[in-house]
Amino acid sequence: MRNAAGPAFLADCPTRLVVEILSDKWTVLVIFALSRQPRRHGELVDLIGGVSRKVLTHTLRRLQQYGLVERRAETPRQIEYSLTALGRTLVEPIEVLTNWARDYGGAIADFQEAAEAATSAQARAAG
Repeated sequence: MRNAAGPAFLADCPTRLVVEILSDKWTVLVIFALSRQPRRHGELVDLIGGVSRKVLTHTLRRLQQYGLVERRAETPRQIEYSLTALGRTLVEPIEVLTNWARDYGGAIADFQEAAEAATSAQARAAG
């Protein structure tokens, strides 16, 4: 285990590794989907709109490697994924982030739309 002391974003710092893991497009959604109960692969595909089976499999494998998700096979056709004790520690921060997104996501979208409109206007004026 690496030392967590020192500057937070050096290449080999655990803080940076966690930020990289959580910044993956699907990680937070998978953890949130598993936060209430174990799920099968097909259930996760249904719950997480837009994720392909291949990408979900890759994401689940990565989260297993990091000790956040465990895979349990009752039979080869009955495989469930669940959060580990370490993975469950992320549920509360993700819920806080989800609530923030619910409260302020519209404002972020408005700013994005305004920025895109300004960029389009500048492109038309230059062209």
